[in-house]
Amino acid sequence: MSGTFPISSASFETMGIKSIQNTIISKSLSGKKLSRQIQNQRFGFTASIITGKRSDIYGELMAFIIKQRSSKENFTIVPPEVEDARGDVSGAVLVNGVHSVGDTTIDVDGMTGTLKAGDFIKFNGHTKVYMVVADATADGSNEATLTIEPPLISALANNEGVTFDNVPFQVHLKNDLQEFGVVGADGSGNLLYKFLKKTPRLEGSPKHFLHVSSFL
Repeated sequence: MSGTFPISSASFETMGIKSIQNTIISKSLSGKKLSRQIQNQRFGFTASIITGKRSDIYGELMAFIIKQRSSKENFTIVPPEVEDARGDVSGAVLVNGVHSVGDTTIDVDGMTGTLKAGDFIKFNGHTKVYMVVADATADGSNEATLTIEPPLISALANNEGVTFDNVPFQVHLKNDLQEFGVVGADGSGNLLYKFLKKTPRLEGSPKHFLHVSSFL
């Protein structure tokens, strides 16, 4: 591990999130579709970082990116667009009972309120992040059943903690080339920097993006 991404949510212009799931599809002679999924789903992020002075954010950001040694190191990031749960969930949420690899429904207790479809969770002591895919509201005993994707990749023990706000994703950089450059100056003559890793947009014009991918 090589630290936590140092830039606050105020320093992102945009951030996109994607789910990556390898699927093998073939067709039989009768035309029936045959599909098989390889169980290695992971999330990826594409971020556009604001233009700024080296003294504000870019000195620290440059140092952090260099410290990653291209794609070699892993680091954590809390994506600003998903840092808070959509629901009004609260409490010290714990896994209720034992759950096996491949399970997609997880019983929890110690929960009040609701986790909504699209919220992210992580089980304490695990690196994998999961998405809640159906609204789950705690009952009068503060218990609920969470439906998640992808299926569990590691077994859960009773009373493992559940993180639902500020969920950290463990990621690595996607590209070997990481480039910064001066793109102008502010009204006081201070040089302004931009992260210059270019990736073509669908409409063909280049945009400056930082690409990271979780390894689980």
